[in-house]
Amino acid sequence: MGEVVQMHFTTVDYVIFALLLVASTGIGLFYAFSGGRQRTTQEFLLADRSMSCLPVSLSLLATFQSAVAILGAPSEIYTYGTQYWFLGCSYFLGLLIPAHIFIPVFYRLRLSSAYQYLELRFNKTVRICGTVTFIFQMVIYMGVVLYAPALALNAVTGFDLWGAVLAMGLVCTLYTTLGGLKAVIWTDVFQTIVMFAGQLAVIVVGAHQAGGISEVWRKAQNGSRISGLELNPDPLERHTFWTLAVGGVFLMLALYGVNQAQVQRYLSSRTEKEAIMSCYVVFPCQQIVLALGCLMGLVMYARYGEDSPLDKGYVKTNDQMVLFFVMDVLRDLPGLPGLFVACLFSGALSTISSAFNSLATVTMEDLIKPHFPGMAEARATLLSKGLALGYGLVCLAMAYIASLMGSVLQAALSIFGMVGGPLLGLFCLGMFFPWANSIGAVVGLVAGLVMAFWIGVGSFIARMQAGGPPVPDVTVFPDTVNATTAVMTTLITSVAPKPRPSGVQALYSLSYMWYSAHNSATVVVVGLLVSILTGPWKEKELTPGTVFPVVGTLLFFLPERYREKLCCVTPLEDKSKALGRQPYQMAKKESNGVAHFQDEEKSGEEEAEEKTARPSCKLARVEQETAL
Repeated sequence: MGEVVQMHFTTVDYVIFALLLVASTGIGLFYAFSGGRQRTTQEFLLADRSMSCLPVSLSLLATFQSAVAILGAPSEIYTYGTQYWFLGCSYFLGLLIPAHIFIPVFYRLRLSSAYQYLELRFNKTVRICGTVTFIFQMVIYMGVVLYAPALALNAVTGFDLWGAVLAMGLVCTLYTTLGGLKAVIWTDVFQTIVMFAGQLAVIVVGAHQAGGISEVWRKAQNGSRISGLELNPDPLERHTFWTLAVGGVFLMLALYGVNQAQVQRYLSSRTEKEAIMSCYVVFPCQQIVLALGCLMGLVMYARYGEDSPLDKGYVKTNDQMVLFFVMDVLRDLPGLPGLFVACLFSGALSTISSAFNSLATVTMEDLIKPHFPGMAEARATLLSKGLALGYGLVCLAMAYIASLMGSVLQAALSIFGMVGGPLLGLFCLGMFFPWANSIGAVVGLVAGLVMAFWIGVGSFIARMQAGGPPVPDVTVFPDTVNATTAVMTTLITSVAPKPRPSGVQALYSLSYMWYSAHNSATVVVVGLLVSILTGPWKEKELTPGTVFPVVGTLLFFLPERYREKLCCVTPLEDKSKALGRQPYQMAKKESNGVAHFQDEEKSGEEEAEEKTARPSCKLARVEQETAL
């Protein structure tokens, strides 16, 4: 076993890294002092709903293409082969469903926060539960996602650990606080280009040194790293076609359907059509990102074969192995190692800046404004900027706490994934099942979170107690919300075949790709059962536009009277044209959480009028009725 090898940067590498920080700060300052100068909450939190399709789509891509994912994908392919590449099959439904179901509902309601939907559909309690869950999820995650790659970089190159963490954290806080969502989106675009350039440079140089891409492919085939179609339906198998292509759909829905960071980008689009188009544009970009990660893993295998730097003791963990490979390949090319590090930290910057902005939005819209409905716009904007700054400092504090966590760090990272499935289940419960009530929603969410933490923590402890595998690296634990960071799950499996687990152990052995589906299904099933027991709501009691008629579409063959009994006859209203004339209005409902009729005996004309003019509530930023 060799000693840990440390490589070093040249001055050119440090200059390139510094240029990334300067450019990101410059974009933030530009949007702080141009246009509307971030004087309203609409501009600061939603970019004045003026963004076009391309920057939104690249920002959607960059938001969760974290540094941990950039390090995790090649390591996954190097260790286990190209089976992971089949995750790309899940991108079809994983982006089509948000484009044609979630985006129309959110956009037509003219929300600022995804969790405003939960109050419109259920009540304020459900909204607060969703908001607090999201804040807990992101606060834990953002510090870890900043610290983990800096730790790996420090171990391999001697790059100053806290210098990197502080530089990234402070720069990100600066441009997010000053430039608002516009700055976040345009820095995401710049950082996406840097990420592509960094990965491409490593692949091109590495493939050239290995003798060309055909030679890389030949060596990978000889080493059994080119995987075939594995159709084993066993959910305990870590990666098969079904776990990746079907389980991955739920993972993508949790990310691209209901995550506030992504919903905020849809809502910043100029029109609903552009928001939908951004989902279509991000699809090929996701495939390119996946292909680059997989190709880098194959180039790594062509260079090292079975004698990995990890086995030789040059590095201690899988994520460090990728950085060792990059430094090894690019050692004679000054500037390119710096480009890859810029690529790595572009991933970190784009992820944590989105976290700051989305956290500031939900805190402002869901926790502060409902209690201070008369707050002046200038004060609200200033407070939003203060929240972004505050969350930036919290991120640095969390990075410090992460440094003290040791082997528990992977469990902290997994919390992000544990929470995503239950939140997806909560939104699906409200959007697809009209008879679900608020009690069912709260009980379902709690049940989903309990199930998620039980399986997540249980499997972590079971793996630690197994004793056979070495201690996994900090990027080991699965992240079931993040489609791109799912690759960081470089789980270490024993070579010897194991007996199939049974009972609770089988639950702990469930493939991480099924976590999101399992936990969201728990929320829906428990929520529906509790709703039926406590008195299901009727469709006419709901706020118009909060239910997508998916059940009615699936049961089209039933007579209308039966579909009416099942609460699935009302189509989703298209208010986009009317809303286009009054861009900042939002749907409303009564403060008791249920929008209902005063007199059920009214004529059809009066009933239609009632539906388009609901009584007002104390929702934040509501001044007029939505529908005209």
